[in-house]
This record gives sequence, C-alpha cells and structure tokens, in this order.
Amino acid sequence: MTKKLIECVPNFSEGRNMDIIKQITNQIESVEGVQLLDIDPGKATNRTVVTFVGEPEPVIEAALLAMKKAAELIDMRQHQGEHPRFGATDVCPLVPISGVSMEETVVYAQKLAKRAGEELQIPIYLYESAASRPERKNLASVRAGQYEGLAAKLKNPDWKPDAGPAEFNESVQKSGVTAVGARDFLIAYNINLNTTSVRRANAVAFDVREAGRTATRKGKVLRDKEGNALRKAGKLKAVKGIGWYIEEYGVCQVSMNLTDIKVTPFHTAFEAVCDSANSRGMRVTGSELVGLVPLKV
Repeated sequence: MTKKLIECVPNFSEGRNMDIIKQITNQIESVEGVQLLDIDPGKATNRTVVTFVGEPEPVIEAALLAMKKAAELIDMRQHQGEHPRFGATDVCPLVPISGVSMEETVVYAQKLAKRAGEELQIPIYLYESAASRPERKNLASVRAGQYEGLAAKLKNPDWKPDAGPAEFNESVQKSGVTAVGARDFLIAYNINLNTTSVRRANAVAFDVREAGRTATRKGKVLRDKEGNALRKAGKLKAVKGIGWYIEEYGVCQVSMNLTDIKVTPFHTAFEAVCDSANSRGMRVTGSELVGLVPLKV
C-alpha cells in the first residue's frame, strides 16, 4: 500500500532574524515522521518559505507547532516587507504528493484549520481547493487589506473566518490571521530586470500575468454596462504576477506564482518575461526560485 504523503509550505512573516526562523523550524523538526526539505528566507520581502513533507497527521502536528511558535515570536504590528501579508504564519497550504487525493487533502486542511482556530485561537481562512465559498478560493481576495485592514475585515459578516475567533483585538491578535489551503504544486519564481522602476516592472508583470491590466482608452478606464472596469488579459494562463523593488539586489523583479505548470511551464514564463522586457527597452539579468520545484520541472 502506497504511503500517504503531503507537503506543507508555510510562509512566515519573518525573513531577516534567523534566530526567530530557526526557533520556528525547530518545532517542525521535532515531530517524528516529518522531513524538513527547505528554508528560503527573503530580506526585502521579510518572509520565509518553509517546505516539509510527511504523512498527513505528523504534518498537521508540525504545522500547528510552527504556527504556535510564529504567533509567539512575530508581532505583525511591527512588520514591514515587500510581500503582501496578514499573519505571522501568513499562509499554510497542503499539497498532495503521493497516495492521497486532492479531496483527501482538503479534509486535512479543514482539520488543520479547525485545530489552529480552537487550540491557538488564530482566525483561519480556507482558500484554494479547501475554500468554503467561491470568493475565498483566490488567496489575493482573502488577503486583501493585509494585516492593517483586519479590524474592518473581521467586522464584515461576509468575511467571518472559517475557524477561530471572529473579532479583532490587536493586543491579542498581534499575530494576525492565517490562510490554510489545499492546492497543487505552485512555483514561486522571481525574474530580475535591469531597472529600479517599479512602474516599469509592473508593466512587464501586467503583460504576462493572466489577470493582465485594467483596459483603458485615451487614459480613461473602460467599463461594462454595470460599471465594472474591463480588463485586458495577459499572455500567460495560470500565472499571477507583480513588480517590486528588491533593495538587497538593487533592481526590480517580476515576481510570479505559476499555479499550474501543465498550463504554463517554467521556461514559458521566463521567455514571456524576456520578450516583454525587451519590447519595453529592458532586459532580464537573472532569476531566482523561492522554495522547491517538482523534479519534472
């Protein structure tokens, strides 16, 4: 019988203090049956992506211990970084690896969310395949407003958390909230440009990402009959992207999430950014992976 294996990829809102990061990852390594695969801190984003794998129950236990330690050590009231975030453990997705279906992984994500809400008193939103309603599937929608917008968000009945406390007390909830999900492999990939202009980097991101950009004509936003802004789609399906400036490199990047590598493979995304950058008078000077990728990539 094939052993059930799932991967967990929590993102913690600390990328500069290695002592804090080590205390969190020590909790993961303390759980028997779990293997820590990768720790990828980012100074400019002030965020660390951790990857570990194991059978479902040990993975849930390790995730809970890490979330608890992050809540103790990370104060979101003081957090600053380039990456959108709303919690000490910002996201905690589970990924089916072998012997387990996405439907089963959703059940494990729900179990993790319930335990984190009850035992750690952290408000939890479920996203991607584990989302409790369609508007919560997209992480960007769930995280809209970031940590600073939580007080207002939690007062809105439409954004009541799926688990944990539904009210916001800053002194108690200095660790914010967490999005727990079930999803397929996601590749986080950043491409360097020879520019320091975030505006120009965003122009490239808008060219390639699926959501594209707001449609305009002669400087005016185009709208449909209901008044909603129309959008001009980007070149690549299953790709999210933004432009940002990375101080430690002294350049801007196009930061992308490839959410389905069967639809848009790794090399296709790289070539599309190169083409867009060249057409706009820039060039690609390097790139970096965040975390791990499947061997087949």
